Amino acid sequence: MMKPALDIDALRALVLVADYASFTRAAEALATSQAAVSLRLKRLEDRLGRRLLERTPRLVQLTPAGATLVAEARQVLAAHDTALAALEAKPTRPLVLGISDQSIGAGLPALLARVRARQPGLRLEIRIGLSREIVDAYERGRIDAAVLLQVTGRLPRGAETLLRDRLGWFAAPDFEWQQGQPLPLVALAPPCGVRAAAIRALDDAGIAWTETFTGGGVAALAAAVSAGLGIAALGRRAQQPDMVELTKKQRLPALPATAITLQSRISDPVLNRGLREIAAAIRAG
Repeated sequence: MMKPALDIDALRALVLVADYASFTRAAEALATSQAAVSLRLKRLEDRLGRRLLERTPRLVQLTPAGATLVAEARQVLAAHDTALAALEAKPTRPLVLGISDQSIGAGLPALLARVRARQPGLRLEIRIGLSREIVDAYERGRIDAAVLLQVTGRLPRGAETLLRDRLGWFAAPDFEWQQGQPLPLVALAPPCGVRAAAIRALDDAGIAWTETFTGGGVAALAAAVSAGLGIAALGRRAQQPDMVELTKKQRLPALPATAITLQSRISDPVLNRGLREIAAAIRAG
């Protein structure tokens, strides 16, 4: 008697759990619940009679059988998605996504590569800018969705929090700041919420500062920090490999918490599926 075919949705859930090492992140990418993902994988394990995942409160990892199945499942899913894409309706336009400069940082290329691998038919148009610019474009209907770094405060109505983090003070590894001297500040041009938060923290702590570099984007800011021109307040995701986060030994004031948020007005199910994949990838870091 022929055994029932493997459930394609269960295979997709297994691959996502393996990639994200998280049931929660896999559920977000699938726009379902963690319980639903667990049930799919339990049924898949029952169908195969083998344990595919080892679960602990802090760790999810594949068993040898799970690793073997994931390698084959990727090929099955690729063939399935290619066949389905040939038949289903494709979005008539690209997904236009605005991303504030500090929200993703150096992780943007890897994030986009992951999304393209999972959604090969999705057409993306990316707009990078300061948060104020991205908000303005979203409010004017020029972009479909906006990923923003929000300094702690009341979030816009309808905004979804993807993850919470905090700002930090960053400098080149060999940079030295002499206590008692004005702090050499590297910052984005106003209006910038991170800049405002950094200056407010310094002023409240009674630390004199002087602006040694004013940049128009995080890439320019990172170059100035790496060159040793000064100290910058940045979202931790904007940290570059050649930067170090300064510790409390430098007696710098604490900086506020932040949230990376998503706002969207997308109704097209194909575009929304792509956006959910982007949101899951951001949460996974």
